[in-house]
Amino acid sequence: MSEGHSGARVALLDRDGTIVFNRHYLDNADGLEFLPGATEGLRLLYERGYRLVVITNQSGIGRGLFPPERLQEMNVRLMQMVEAAGARLAGIYSCPHTPEDHCPCRKPEPGMILQAAAELGFDPRDAVVIGDNDSDIECGRRVGAATVLITAEKVLGSKDLQADAAATDLVGAACAVFMLHDPPDPQSWQLAQ
Repeated sequence: MSEGHSGARVALLDRDGTIVFNRHYLDNADGLEFLPGATEGLRLLYERGYRLVVITNQSGIGRGLFPPERLQEMNVRLMQMVEAAGARLAGIYSCPHTPEDHCPCRKPEPGMILQAAAELGFDPRDAVVIGDNDSDIECGRRVGAATVLITAEKVLGSKDLQADAAATDLVGAACAVFMLHDPPDPQSWQLAQ
């Protein structure tokens, strides 16, 4: 699934644990439920001109837990939910393989990002990857993208943080993206007199 327009920045987002609640091997579109802050974060990114692209490992297919058609139903439902929230997905890219398959598309491998970049016409180095797992961050690092980790852990100032920034939800992640891509100009700051 893809829809694109060139020139805009791209936010590559993990699905489970980043946009919607992580339900172990979710196999039903009715189980998709936005995390707190997700609708606002998606809308903030979209309104600032970011194309929103979902990149998601879905090994439930490879494990035989649900058919590819069920994932397609979930993708359609997610697109509807995001549109109802006031944003729009430019594409959803999924890896159906298990870790044992050692495929080039399963995060942390960059296959989904490279496919999205080819189909949507963007340079992955200009994108930002937002996710809640180390594999999301590593995937972004492998293509030279900026990265934002969504975590409940306290990571500010942590030497262990591999991402460029961290946030507790998608609103915080959107703000981190804006700081990474459009930092304020200190020359424009004025101190109160």
